[in-house]
Amino acid sequence: MNRITKSYLLTIAAVIWTPYLGGAEKQAEQRDINADIVVGDKEIRIRAGALTRTISTDGDNLSTTNISVARQQLLANPGNELAVRFQFADPNREPLGLTPEEAGEVVSRTGFQKTDAFGVDGKQLKDQKTVRWSGPIVVRSGSWADHFKIVGTKVSRPGAGRKRLTISSRARQDSPLDGVSVELIYDAYEDYPVIRKSVRIANDGRRWLMIDQLMIDEIALAEKHGNATPLTPSERGAVSSVIALGTADRSTGVIAVSEIPSALRDIRPNGSTGYTSTLFEWVLGPSESFVSERVFHFAYHGKVQETISGTSTPLDRAVERPFKTFIARHVGLASGTGPIHSPLWASWSNFGPKVDDRIIRTQADIAARCGFVAFQIDDGWQRDRLGTEPHRGKFPDFDATCRYVRDKGLKLGLWVSCFRTPDSPDLKALPGAACLPIRHRLGGVGMSFASSWRDYYTEDMVRLAKRYGVSYFKQDFTNIRHGDIANGHESRTRAESLLRGLRGLLATQDALRRRTPDLAVQISHEIYWGTPGVPCDIAALKHASLFHIPPNDYSGAGPTKMAFDANAKAWNLAPEKTREQLVRGCFNARQRFFAHRGLPLQCIEYYAAATVNVRGSLTPQVQDRQVCSWLMGIPSVFAGDLTSLSDENIARYRQLFDIVKRLQHDYDIYRHFQYSGVPEPTDTDWHWWGKLNDDGYGAVVVLRGSDGDTQQAINIPWTVAGHKYRVVGLIGGHQYGTFTAEQLQSGAIRVTLPKLGQEILELAKE
Repeated sequence: MNRITKSYLLTIAAVIWTPYLGGAEKQAEQRDINADIVVGDKEIRIRAGALTRTISTDGDNLSTTNISVARQQLLANPGNELAVRFQFADPNREPLGLTPEEAGEVVSRTGFQKTDAFGVDGKQLKDQKTVRWSGPIVVRSGSWADHFKIVGTKVSRPGAGRKRLTISSRARQDSPLDGVSVELIYDAYEDYPVIRKSVRIANDGRRWLMIDQLMIDEIALAEKHGNATPLTPSERGAVSSVIALGTADRSTGVIAVSEIPSALRDIRPNGSTGYTSTLFEWVLGPSESFVSERVFHFAYHGKVQETISGTSTPLDRAVERPFKTFIARHVGLASGTGPIHSPLWASWSNFGPKVDDRIIRTQADIAARCGFVAFQIDDGWQRDRLGTEPHRGKFPDFDATCRYVRDKGLKLGLWVSCFRTPDSPDLKALPGAACLPIRHRLGGVGMSFASSWRDYYTEDMVRLAKRYGVSYFKQDFTNIRHGDIANGHESRTRAESLLRGLRGLLATQDALRRRTPDLAVQISHEIYWGTPGVPCDIAALKHASLFHIPPNDYSGAGPTKMAFDANAKAWNLAPEKTREQLVRGCFNARQRFFAHRGLPLQCIEYYAAATVNVRGSLTPQVQDRQVCSWLMGIPSVFAGDLTSLSDENIARYRQLFDIVKRLQHDYDIYRHFQYSGVPEPTDTDWHWWGKLNDDGYGAVVVLRGSDGDTQQAINIPWTVAGHKYRVVGLIGGHQYGTFTAEQLQSGAIRVTLPKLGQEILELAKE
């Protein structure tokens, strides 16, 4: 085993690849991954492999005095296990919601240019008016004894492969918080260096309370270990849900992860994790409790290795395999075993809402010839563009339209929204189901996921899926971020409704997948907060099969929302310029996928590879680049008027999609992504990445930019020692031969490409 492979396998005490370790190395790794919780008189130690957390129990006060990775202390000073503010209702009663006349309204303004963007016009938005909140008490675990006493610690085994510590505390009888209890819950994992944490706050007193400013982990990392590497973007008011914090060379540290959804989470530069102070609050009536989402640390450590083309860090090696394995096995991943319907084509970019039966049948004919797997009918198939009843003028027999698509061998996708018109079946059945303040859009109103409507919505979606043979739903439009304070809904304040609404949305995804296991459910950045909206996060992927990340990309699609017409003035475009836009769209996709590399990329949907040929703009080489670029994740979404394609274009897509589908069938390439030790995405020089399974078989995608050498040595650090690989270039047809893992790691493959060329290398078992 050479030093690069050995380092790759031994980097982190997380997952043991037992066939590739032997003797003392294997035994040391097995000892290192054991989880242990030791409760002493004055401190508690939680260990999960290389990760250790020590909690001081000074009387009834609690503080974290040590978080270490491979015996390196990460903390600058002791931190609090919890920080939260309590307030009291005055008078002492449940807050009541508002009527439509009292709550105000929000009106959406639409605009489509480089992406889809919306503005809002709103009157002054109000909150509940029946109580005031007074007497704030800020509680931190470091001074717990002022109000609380510890009443017990318990170590248990809640499931295979993990141990749990529960620290229970109760408010003192002489405290204004009498009746409140708090549980801190820590899970340590036996096969991964992970400590996962949540909080339960219960109100068994007689007073109505509100909690806010909740930090689940209030810590401060030392400057040396405070170097941040976001592994998902921080955008549009939402911080990254996956941030690595550690040494500058990325050799030692923790990956800080929050399972709090959308803009509600807060991960601070010092490592503190909790809820966004300006957006989170929760009302606790007598006998009510609040259970937080979980946060966790995943440790990484090891040697930084220089390769012939880049640097392989312990952080990157941890992210691309053991970290994502942990997410799938223990955090939960909706797409873990569910269907992946890709390549997928969508009708939106050049048709907008102007689809009809003729257009759909024409596009489906060509999509089937191209080799697409899935076909999404986007916005515009409904009678009101908002509900779930077909537009009888545009689709006289929608059952027949859907059957036509399916008979072409295509999986059917439908776009749906969370807005309804006043005469919709939803509002007839549930007249009070709309959000307040009222959200106006396209003549309809936004419906509330913090009400019983979410159950109606689930049943309606199941009905649609069964009736029309739907395999994929795209769920869209913004209805949560402006709050919901409707009387009779679950929320008692506008801020409380944000988390309740997001939880309700995600609960519908679970229900849909339980009821229809073969259905892929996608949520857009817009329904998750706004548009252009928040990036994907861990919370979304626990529940939804796919997340449609921002922004929508129309590069090279020609006039947006306009069908192709070679004779129309609007389509008199310079092919060279349009081709440049198509190529730019490919680079945009790779950048956006790479920015989300801390998440399983098979769950990420980037819109769109433009299937538009304007006077020769879409050459076979550009098509190659589209498929290769989207293959950093999965080839979804392609969009554009397919009637613009030449026979050569159609044949090329078919050839490329057949390659991709075979690779997926043989190696499950969609669920894998490796990037350590090779160049990061560029559109001027060479870069490449792996889509290799755990045995190192699969595909390596290679791209050359607008410059760089004609030939490049391609090192593949992710092969497995002791294996031999037969390597074939699937686009160029070159037979490279048979190589050992060590030869591939050292760059034995030399690929020749023209400028803006690409290749897919298949690494097959010899």
